[in-house]
Amino acid sequence: MRAHLITFEGVEGSGKTTQARRLYRRLLGTGAPALLTYEPGGTPLGSRVRALLKQQTTPVSPLAELMLFAASRAQLVSEVIRPALERNVTVVCDRYADSTVAYQGYGRGIDLKTIRVTNAAVVQGIIPSLTILLDVPAEAGLRRKKNTYGDRFEQEELTFHLKIKEGYLRLAAAEPDRWLVIDGTLPVNEIGRRIWDRVRLLPGLVDPGVR
Repeated sequence: MRAHLITFEGVEGSGKTTQARRLYRRLLGTGAPALLTYEPGGTPLGSRVRALLKQQTTPVSPLAELMLFAASRAQLVSEVIRPALERNVTVVCDRYADSTVAYQGYGRGIDLKTIRVTNAAVVQGIIPSLTILLDVPAEAGLRRKKNTYGDRFEQEELTFHLKIKEGYLRLAAAEPDRWLVIDGTLPVNEIGRRIWDRVRLLPGLVDPGVR
């Protein structure tokens, strides 16, 4: 078997966390070694950074926000993702470097070149084999979150989330071979089926006879 990094992206309330967990369980069910992680977080350092980034009461400048995400990701790559891939374990990651381009680049307005240089240093050459974008209207995603405790990002104005959605679609259009865009308003099982139909085609991940 061959290990891959598979990432999930989307606006708030897109359903990516649910689908990342479902894919992880399905991979394990086929006998493929797999690990599930997430950003920001996934390590003790990342968990501390996550708390700083998510708290509504913590003022964070856009550039500081970028660097905090970068620090969390650098630790996750070094401590979790790279070692797993080296052990031939497929990693399913709920958000990765593309989130920073969408949120801090298109959303916050930080220069995209600055973000790409930062991301390149942080990911250490580890690029996803497949990135799954669950595309939902920003308004619909926020409605899904309305009964939860809103973090700093969920409390942003709608225009911020619309910019993020546009950013994701631009990223996907620029690299169609890496991205799989799925309508996130479809039934959960249908989304899962479409994801699996694409994932099982990744070279060496699962036995070709597995459906």
